[in-house]
Amino acid sequence: MNNIIRTEHAAKSYKSGEITTTALKDVSLEILQGSFTCIIGPSGHGKSTLMHLIGGLDRPTDGKVYIGDVEISRIPNSDLARLRGKRVGFVFQFFNLMQGLTAIENVEIAMMLAGVPDREQRVRAVKLLALVGLAEKAGAKPGQLSGGQQQRVAIARALANDPDILLMDEPTGNLDSVAEAEVLDLLQTLHRQGKTVVIVTHSDEVAKRAERIIRVKDGLVAH
Repeated sequence: MNNIIRTEHAAKSYKSGEITTTALKDVSLEILQGSFTCIIGPSGHGKSTLMHLIGGLDRPTDGKVYIGDVEISRIPNSDLARLRGKRVGFVFQFFNLMQGLTAIENVEIAMMLAGVPDREQRVRAVKLLALVGLAEKAGAKPGQLSGGQQQRVAIARALANDPDILLMDEPTGNLDSVAEAEVLDLLQTLHRQGKTVVIVTHSDEVAKRAERIIRVKDGLVAH
């Protein structure tokens, strides 16, 4: 397998007035295509910062970040946005669904932003909702869905443009144990179908599902 995500001596610091806070220090790692990886560590130790860097949501202060052969830490913002839209699907702890839209419309909007034709949006959204087990909930709005169902809609939306990578920040953090198990079962199914799955979590239970665990503490990665 080839690596799909790579960092070389990546570091991230934030300045507030005269104070500089270092969130990540000299992180070099590789994540293989088609793998299932958990990035685990205590709150405030840099794991979400690492996710933002490898997903192109933020840029390192020092070092390099690659998706495939592209050094995303240096490309223009417009190119980075296009690459994210094609190659990375994001899922967060708070489902971030649009409350006024139905489940199927929440999935379609990701395709609309990518310029997918209207007819293709609907066909693909129907298939994705069926994939996550919510075909019968296509017309429901988020307020009519359980937390686990909302997160499955968010996963369908993340899959809308068929990305290589699913990058998730505490995707089960707001779910009860039953809904958490359902979402993790779904992620393992997607992994078996070839998706590269990266989950940021503080939960050892979630990490047990992964093939590989990357531990982050005090801004450092333990290999």
